[in-house]
Amino acid sequence: MRSVLIGLEKLRRQLRYLAGYFHLEEAGPAARSADFGRARRPVLLLHGFLSSRRAVAVLERRLRREGYTVFTLNFGGPRQLFRKGVDDLADFLRTKVERLYARHPRMGPLTIVGHSQGGLVGAWYVKKLGGWRRARALITLGTPHRGAPLAVAALPLAPLAPALWQMRPGSGFLESLRRGAWPPGVRLVSVWSRADLLSTWPSPVVESGGLPYVRNVEVKGVRHREFLFKRRVHQALLDELRSGEEAALVPLTRHAG
Repeated sequence: MRSVLIGLEKLRRQLRYLAGYFHLEEAGPAARSADFGRARRPVLLLHGFLSSRRAVAVLERRLRREGYTVFTLNFGGPRQLFRKGVDDLADFLRTKVERLYARHPRMGPLTIVGHSQGGLVGAWYVKKLGGWRRARALITLGTPHRGAPLAVAALPLAPLAPALWQMRPGSGFLESLRRGAWPPGVRLVSVWSRADLLSTWPSPVVESGGLPYVRNVEVKGVRHREFLFKRRVHQALLDELRSGEEAALVPLTRHAG
């Protein structure tokens, strides 16, 4: 009997953990608390699949306390997330960023922080949609750069959720994203953990090719959702933000493509 109760309690904790990952909300107006007119260190946070801006609220508060101008995007709620692919969301991102810089031309270069699928959205935007012109760095948290094996199990939903088809290992989308050099004027940092059971090793590890502006940073014992609030992740993120600011003092050749 005791073993049954222990098993039920373990199941309850697992279900509570998984439920906490899905911060679902419908589309609504974006928060306007950021002062973009004075933004010298803007940071854009991108949430993951089937999530929302609420998922990155802890990161947002902490980074603001460190003096960063932090903002997020509303990708349209769970209905839009089911209908749109990663490339569609990246195109939406491009439109929003361009409008923002048109209104605030003195805003500093952008750092994008993407959790899970949000990292792939940021990568497609930077590499394929000209985002390297705006971005100083892309930092991904638990992002399946080489695909998420669990996406294969959800392939029956692919007609409704094209992002799942794109995130499967070996997909045409991931192959297209991999082709070509990463823009040299943008730092790419993948923060990852072997304890992550959704973006499993070695999927989150990016190929650096010995380039100093492409890095992998391992954090110990961090599960997928915990990238959003664990202190050790926050410290790793801060270290990379500051390193990127220091590196920006040394000019790099901008992407010619």
